[in-house]
Amino acid sequence: MITTGFLIALAVAVVVILVRALLSHHRASVPRLEVLDDYTRPVDLAAFRNLIDPAEEEFLREHLPAGKFHSVQRQRLRAALEYVERTSYNASILLRVGEAARRDSNPEIAAAATELVNHALQLGINARLATVALYGRILLPDARISVGRKVTETYEHLTEGLVRFTRLQDPAAAARISAAV
Repeated sequence: MITTGFLIALAVAVVVILVRALLSHHRASVPRLEVLDDYTRPVDLAAFRNLIDPAEEEFLREHLPAGKFHSVQRQRLRAALEYVERTSYNASILLRVGEAARRDSNPEIAAAATELVNHALQLGINARLATVALYGRILLPDARISVGRKVTETYEHLTEGLVRFTRLQDPAAAARISAAV
């Protein structure tokens, strides 16, 4: 059972994370597409999905003693947290790329850049909410709070948008850049 104190602590954590994210948003230089893979961090979506899969969690819950389950689940949640942090980091990089290209004279590129920016912003929000939920789950591994699904879905949209954007700007680099994120 989730207590009122836990919900208040969770709300405070959300506010702290959002304020911290807003204050730490810096305007570094925008990486060029040809070196974008040097700036991003790889994300294995299949592994990430496995870590947040409720069916996988239920399997572990049923087949492991409670203490072992808690230990394994906390490790899985920390690994999921690392994936969320990677997606958030990549979103911040791609946000800058998209913002720089939104004023392109080619309307197709400008539209693809706007789509990239929108996906990056949505992912940033989803990642921050998932971060709070994951920390809550690490503290309470028996809590059945769904985490991460929105992050994986939004990250897929972001990478699809990046591929469309890259095909317009540098078609030869589209596959390489897509693999880098």
